[in-house]
Amino acid sequence: MMSWKECVRQVEPYTPGEQPKEQNVIKLNTNENPYGPSEKVRHCEMDYDLLRKYPDPAASDLVNTLAEYHHVDPAQVFVGVGSDDVLAMAFLTFFNSGRPILFPDISYSFYPVWAELYKIPFETQALTEDFRIEPSDYLKENGGVVFPNPNAPTARLLPLEEVEKIVAGNPDVVVIVDEAYIDFAPEGSSAISLLDRYDNLLVVRTFSKSRSMAGLRIGYAIGQKELIACMQAVKYSFNSYTMNRPSILYGCASVEDEAYFRETVGKIITTREWFTKELKALGFDVIPSAANFVFASHKEVPAEEIFRKARERGIFFRYFKLPRIDNFLRITIGTDEEMKTVIDFLTLDIMHKK
Repeated sequence: MMSWKECVRQVEPYTPGEQPKEQNVIKLNTNENPYGPSEKVRHCEMDYDLLRKYPDPAASDLVNTLAEYHHVDPAQVFVGVGSDDVLAMAFLTFFNSGRPILFPDISYSFYPVWAELYKIPFETQALTEDFRIEPSDYLKENGGVVFPNPNAPTARLLPLEEVEKIVAGNPDVVVIVDEAYIDFAPEGSSAISLLDRYDNLLVVRTFSKSRSMAGLRIGYAIGQKELIACMQAVKYSFNSYTMNRPSILYGCASVEDEAYFRETVGKIITTREWFTKELKALGFDVIPSAANFVFASHKEVPAEEIFRKARERGIFFRYFKLPRIDNFLRITIGTDEEMKTVIDFLTLDIMHKK
């Protein structure tokens, strides 16, 4: 007789960044925004009696707000519970040809998890020695393409003209550009500007980074109407009520406070550039970053040693013990005070004791 255990879907799960339980730590391991959400979000008034009712399954208020913000039709916007939910739905919707999908070998580690979960064949394409995506690697027969831009965990930005080469070179499959960190990149870097020219392009965004709302789980995708309609059909056969009322309300308020959004993003970029210079002065190699984190290594001090000693001091970085990047640390950009504390730690506890 067959055991139920033989029928369980086997998959190696995604490993999220550690969420420390201790107080008074410097948490720079999950790329959260250090500044908190907009005052408009904080002061939103909600009719709590409405929580007894189901939310709008179409999340129309948020969809319309995002459509107006990005100057697209509401029928071009899909919202979900964080960009992970949106990406998972996109995998389920579009990657069904039986041909392998393509994504970078060093990239968001959830991609192979979804591929395995949904039984989607995949092939990883190696980044160059300096961790760049090479567009020509994606111009071959495939069942779809997905990549983050800027990439994670490397923080490198693929220029828009290079992104377009990948989209234009794959007219028969869907190309997903995961723009979780695009707001920290130079203006004009987003693939949203390509949407009018390509019906196979899906751009995915999140409120978790630049909008300081990781705790509410809001993500969205923008594409041509037919793509979004396909995703909606899959969503409604899976779970009609994915977006809760508070997320819809607070999400709208966040988008409506453009000044605060620009202010906090600007602060993070300024701190990132200062921190990068300080790291280089200490002998670190730092990959050019267009995100709210840096990816750095030191030739003389192993990344794992720095990671361990920092954790002992209550400073949390992200360390990936994986081929090619096992001597790198991913360090989220926090407040100026936090990053100065990190530089002091590296200077006194690491560099002076090597």
